Amino acid sequence: MARQNDSTVTEFVLEGLTDRPELQLPLFLLFLGIYGVTTMGNLGMILLITFNSKLQSLKYFFLGNMTFLDLNLSAIDLLYSSVITPKLMENFVWEQNVISYPGCMTQLSFFCFFATAESYMLTAMAYDRYVAICSPLLYNVTMSPKVCSVLVTGVYIMASIGAVPYTISMIMLFFCEDNVIHHYFCDILPLLKLSCSITYINELLVVLVGGFNVLATIMAIIISYAFILCNILQIPSAEGKSKAFSTCGSHLTAVGVSYGSIIFMYFKPSSSSNMAQEKVASVFYTTVIPMLNPLIYSLRNMEVRNVLSKAIGMRYGPLQGSN
Repeated sequence: MARQNDSTVTEFVLEGLTDRPELQLPLFLLFLGIYGVTTMGNLGMILLITFNSKLQSLKYFFLGNMTFLDLNLSAIDLLYSSVITPKLMENFVWEQNVISYPGCMTQLSFFCFFATAESYMLTAMAYDRYVAICSPLLYNVTMSPKVCSVLVTGVYIMASIGAVPYTISMIMLFFCEDNVIHHYFCDILPLLKLSCSITYINELLVVLVGGFNVLATIMAIIISYAFILCNILQIPSAEGKSKAFSTCGSHLTAVGVSYGSIIFMYFKPSSSSNMAQEKVASVFYTTVIPMLNPLIYSLRNMEVRNVLSKAIGMRYGPLQGSN
């Protein structure tokens, strides 16, 4: 790894998802729709939770912070999906999608931050479900506002710790004449392939830091659900078991999709590397998962659906078939 960055490259060209002209317009419309649903869905959930007293209970605290991760780029008020999706859509409009060197490093930094934060937020939500199912009578004490605030602060601290090493080590690399990133955003592995420097330290960071974050969060989730499963099996009624499984179903869906795509992308053998498959996996955790969050977490919940129906009814009149 170079001691300082004297790269001759001042900008990169993002290859995009595809170079087939007949797919440019359909894909642009598809991702425009995904981006719109992501923004409206997550923002709608935040507004419902923030301004409706019925949803301001502690069990929605982490839901609000999860959608916050998808909608907000910390202090500069940009959407999480805005880090990736607008630049992705530019690939379908312009002949060359150029991103400056500082812009690329900034995109990489924010991407690493929010990807790590979401993993730890899923872990915090797993603990929240463990308390709700295994210790329901102590829930309000265990998951007090102070405890929730500490957990969320810890999420963002771990996200910062996870993002900084990747960003600094990437800035220290030397980039030569080849500036075409064979991806649709500035991701770690495609950038390492362009570097003229020795990338051993960077690759080691991917394994150590990334491996620690994945292993630490997924083990915590597994342990939480092991206790949850043991508790559910002790519930005598089938209705009670079904309700408990339903409570965890949406969270497990998000965990499976998120960790499945990340593990496939970063921890598979290099001999089995396939850029087309890597791009598809990346689409899941950078665009599809943020879009699905309000659906798999909130709209399956009866209380949220009732509040949403009343809000729409107050604005546009009662919905047909609603009580």
